[in-house]
Amino acid sequence: MLITSIETLLADAWARLKLAPVSFSVDPSERPEYGDFSSNIAMAGAKTAGIPPRDLAARIIAFLPDDVFTRVDVAGPGFINLHLKSEMIHSCLKGILDDDENLAPPQIGKGTSMQVEFVSSNPTGPLTVGHGRQAVLGDVLSSLYESLGYNVTREYYFNDEGRQVDLLAQSLWARYQQLCGEDVTIPEQGYRGDYLIEIAQRVRDDIADAYPVFDDDAKGFFRVHGVTVIKDMIKDDLAQLGVKFDNWFSEADLHRRGEVDAALEALKERGGTYEQDGAIWLRAEDNGGIKDSVLIRSDGRPTYLMVDIAYHMDKYRRGFGRVIDVQGADHHVEQSCMQAALKILGYPQDFLSYAVHQFVSIVEGGKTLRMSTRAGRFVLLRDLTRELGRDVVRYFMVARKPETHLQFDLDLARAESLDNPVYYIQYAHTRIASIFRKADTIADPRKVDLSPLQATAELDLIKQLDSFPQVVEEAALRFAPHLLAEYALNLARAFHAYYADHRVLGEETDLMQARLALLSAVQRVFKSS
Repeated sequence: MLITSIETLLADAWARLKLAPVSFSVDPSERPEYGDFSSNIAMAGAKTAGIPPRDLAARIIAFLPDDVFTRVDVAGPGFINLHLKSEMIHSCLKGILDDDENLAPPQIGKGTSMQVEFVSSNPTGPLTVGHGRQAVLGDVLSSLYESLGYNVTREYYFNDEGRQVDLLAQSLWARYQQLCGEDVTIPEQGYRGDYLIEIAQRVRDDIADAYPVFDDDAKGFFRVHGVTVIKDMIKDDLAQLGVKFDNWFSEADLHRRGEVDAALEALKERGGTYEQDGAIWLRAEDNGGIKDSVLIRSDGRPTYLMVDIAYHMDKYRRGFGRVIDVQGADHHVEQSCMQAALKILGYPQDFLSYAVHQFVSIVEGGKTLRMSTRAGRFVLLRDLTRELGRDVVRYFMVARKPETHLQFDLDLARAESLDNPVYYIQYAHTRIASIFRKADTIADPRKVDLSPLQATAELDLIKQLDSFPQVVEEAALRFAPHLLAEYALNLARAFHAYYADHRVLGEETDLMQARLALLSAVQRVFKSS
């Protein structure tokens, strides 16, 4: 990457001044007159060096090579503005054309096993658009970390125990009884979606009226049947969205193996709990948590937090060096308690990280749709994917910062116009493919002379391609997949603007082949993004 090369040159120049090491940055210049890149190295090191920033900048510039830059200026309080020779920029394009590996970000995760847990919705109904945002965020984050060299396991934590599953069983039994002609009411806190009618009809067809009373046998049957069918529905919903998990982890297995009890004992042994009002509490506040939280209720039942601690201990035992949980922003108290529990247990501080996101609302005709899963008012993820297509849904789900609320504009997503960012990006790819189809002769881009590419728009486009690995790395480390979506849209804008002003086919041969090589690189980056 150009930035990496410039950082190396500046660091070498600094070393030749025999000064103490300094941290500095190199960034793309905001305006053409400021060059291609600028650096704050002189200002960052001036105090330590005891030299005024502008004087220090001049000394650094004296040690920079002449064959890389057309000009290097000192600006303002001591910025160094660097104007690159076109040959330097062409070398980046050649690197992309020679080997796709040159589009890969630094392999900082090589040899590290990582688990990314996401979605993990209760098996009480099909996935909604709200789950869809987390599904896409988790899947894209996983892919980003894989590109950094991490060995990533995508995991879905399946909550097949607890009160919600009991309510599902009772709600499904009530729907089944209604189909049998009985006047049975769905529990007040139960689930009312039409999907339960479909499941109940299958049960009715298979077993007739075998369970007239909701006793333990009926509860057991409808729990297992409901969870099994809905799990298959969830898998299908995710597959349509292009999301596949490497592992489905059962909460019930934690209980069967005694891991919840073992986790509680481990916390007790380290002084991480206390008893109050008949319940067992986690000493979260003393260990960085927002507030102490109940682990075991006064009736002896473990809380969700207690089970989740056992689950994360299991993750650690499985050898994951890093774990990322993708969760909604409404879980911040629980997240702080989990970090406190892991601190008590002596786990590495960087073992667990949270990628947090806000909620999704659906906007249609300028109005926000009101949704409630329990009341049966929601937009199903499968319906959205079938109507709009996988690519559109995935792009819109990551197009905004995760920490901001996402308004999913159905009208915009449906639009087959350049106002739709997905259509706009796809149109750029289609345009390039059309150019290649119409070209009479296409030389091997790896062997093309790139020196005819001298237009400012061409050099800017190459620099944009060169920044792709850095964008991928930043998007991963900041838990910010929207940076990749923004990059793809900005690249499409740059290409459309370039194509509007620069003819490709019909130019003299050397220039045409050089421009075809450039478009080949643009096409490769679109595919990678």
